[in-house]
Amino acid sequence: MNSSENLFSKFLQSKSIFKNREALTISFSPENIPHREKQINDLGRILAPALKGGRPSNVFLYGRTGTGKTLISNFVGSELEKISENNGQTIKVLYVNCKMKRTADTEYRLMAYLSKMLGKVVPFTGLPTDQIYKAFFETLDEKKQTVILIIDEIDALVEKTGDEILYNLTRINQDLKNSKVSLIGITNSLGFIESLDPRIKSSLSEEELIFPPYNALQLQDILRGRASVAFIPGMLEPGVIEKCAALAAQEHGDARRALDLLRVAGELVERNTEQKVTVKHVDVAQEKIDIDRILETVKAQPRQSQAVLFSIIELAEKNKEIQTGEVYDNYQEICKKHGFKILTTRRVSDLIAELDLFGIINTKIISKGRYGRTRIISLGLSSSIIKKLKKLLYEIFL
Repeated sequence: MNSSENLFSKFLQSKSIFKNREALTISFSPENIPHREKQINDLGRILAPALKGGRPSNVFLYGRTGTGKTLISNFVGSELEKISENNGQTIKVLYVNCKMKRTADTEYRLMAYLSKMLGKVVPFTGLPTDQIYKAFFETLDEKKQTVILIIDEIDALVEKTGDEILYNLTRINQDLKNSKVSLIGITNSLGFIESLDPRIKSSLSEEELIFPPYNALQLQDILRGRASVAFIPGMLEPGVIEKCAALAAQEHGDARRALDLLRVAGELVERNTEQKVTVKHVDVAQEKIDIDRILETVKAQPRQSQAVLFSIIELAEKNKEIQTGEVYDNYQEICKKHGFKILTTRRVSDLIAELDLFGIINTKIISKGRYGRTRIISLGLSSSIIKKLKKLLYEIFL
């Protein structure tokens, strides 16, 4: 037997614990969506005028990651398309995630991508912006139809391109004769809409829906439903679903986190050819997910942000609590050594705040009396994550 056969034979001979692994991913569309009946009904009522040829109001969906915004908007959109087929109306739902690299990361690419979904192939580069808009508008208006445009992670689009694109999209119906367009904007940022130009804000958020976090009991219901589809019966020991739900409830009621924990725990069992998923596997899964998330986040950061984090990690080896001034002094040395431009103290302070937002570091403001206030920084990560993070940054900077 050759080495490749030896490598995979044990896995092939073992019995899989999964019957449908996809049921534990965010792309899976379950038949039953618990604890979101109100949001489904509210969104359905907002979009229902499309079934009689009307233009539904634009609607904005708010809520933290993993609260069901994408799932519900796609579910309601899909149901609307199905009913319209038997109702004499043409309704088309277009979904785009603005964090999709090289798909919707610029105004041009977004328009090209939407045109392609409508059947019009345009080059992904090369045309003037006004021509790409014209191609999209002409394709939209080729027939009498209502188009529901779901723009997920809409804040990422505005961050990259500015809010003029939203102004153009909210005014699109003025240039159409045959078709109508309604927008569904989705964001995790509750303050996003307030940052928009008032002209856009009033036309984009004609209706608003809030998606609250799930609590632990609701997450258990969600996981039980998905687990019944995902696993062969009897593969989960008691307490596994409860543990996944409890951990995800601590993470702002994130159903995506709960599903990831259960899926990774199952994959660990399958990889090690063990018999059942236990609570211990969930603990290992949590550590693995946290490490992967943080490492990927740090890899995606610009060099300046990585240099600031490298400065913090170097100082953390000597002190548990670090002051901003110490970070800046050490950061300057790193920049000089590697030929980077040295940013201002204010900009470095902004980068520190971003790292805090990502959950990579912890910061707190303390008063020093008449000497003003200072920010104290610490690493709020487990020793194993810090070790891997340190290795990654040392490979970049040494």
